[in-house]
Amino acid sequence: MPSGSDGEYLAYVRGRLPALRRTAYLLGGDMHQADDIVQETLTKLYAQWARAVRADNLDAYVHTILVRAFLDDRRRGWWKVRLVGGPPDPEPAAGGSYEDRETVRAALRRLPPRQQAVLVLRYLCDQSVQDVARILGCSAGTVKSQTSHGLHRLREVLGERPGIPTPVIARHRSGEVTR
Repeated sequence: MPSGSDGEYLAYVRGRLPALRRTAYLLGGDMHQADDIVQETLTKLYAQWARAVRADNLDAYVHTILVRAFLDDRRRGWWKVRLVGGPPDPEPAAGGSYEDRETVRAALRRLPPRQQAVLVLRYLCDQSVQDVARILGCSAGTVKSQTSHGLHRLREVLGERPGIPTPVIARHRSGEVTR
């Protein structure tokens, strides 16, 4: 990497680090795993920085690296080992009670990794179908079907719990599944 682009890389990372950590946490539900995924993402981004800055949408490029790092991490299988107990601190400015959010996070963790990634990106990170398809390297139709299957499975896992105001279920019931 040319010496002048180190500053650009560092400026980008400083500005985007909180959002990357939030997305990684929403995907995995564990702050330690989120930090590992973000670190892996930033390492890959540094190695590819010259190509990344030429991308049409740098944030989408980085989100692609992040989601693929999450999916690769889930495929490895060691993620099932929990070394540290206790839930992370509740995140600020989130809707619903802490218990409701934890229930939804636990339900999301029971979904297959790609369905989990699609639901988190679509509803918690507010990405469009086309953006999620680009990030995951699949078609828009695959994103839509994964969304449908994921929401169905999430409802099965959660059961009928009218007291839990999950944006995923509320949006799906109102008919807002695709953009």
